[in-house]
Amino acid sequence: MKLNYVTKQLSTVKRWMATTLFCMLAIAFVWQGAFFSNTSAMAAPSATLIASSDAGDKVQEKTSKDAGRAKNFIEDTKDKVKEAAKSNASKVDQATDNGSFVERKAKRDAATIQRRADEDATRTKEAVDNTKNVVERTVDNIKDAFGK
Repeated sequence: MKLNYVTKQLSTVKRWMATTLFCMLAIAFVWQGAFFSNTSAMAAPSATLIASSDAGDKVQEKTSKDAGRAKNFIEDTKDKVKEAAKSNASKVDQATDNGSFVERKAKRDAATIQRRADEDATRTKEAVDNTKNVVERTVDNIKDAFGK
């Protein structure tokens, strides 16, 4: 009987300690967040920056440049993948007898890899164009909203 009473008391004490610890941690995280937040950004006149058509033009120009860089990167990656496929097929060709199953399979795989590299590059470039167009439309809509 006495053991059951002590167990209930310990259970209650454990629950209170866990609740207290949880609350203290919550307070500490909220307090830490307040000290590390960037309060200088709150005072910035962002409305004038967004409303400025010059800023919108700069965003559109940067988006176009970034899209061009992305397309160049995609093209370089496609060329490297195709080159690696050709190189691997050539190594298999040199290591095997003429007309062997492995050689034919390597050549088919190289052709498949090259075809897929072209297809993937085309799809990725289209996605870059679509993203660029969405950004430009959004900037135009923001400029129109603040212009009226």
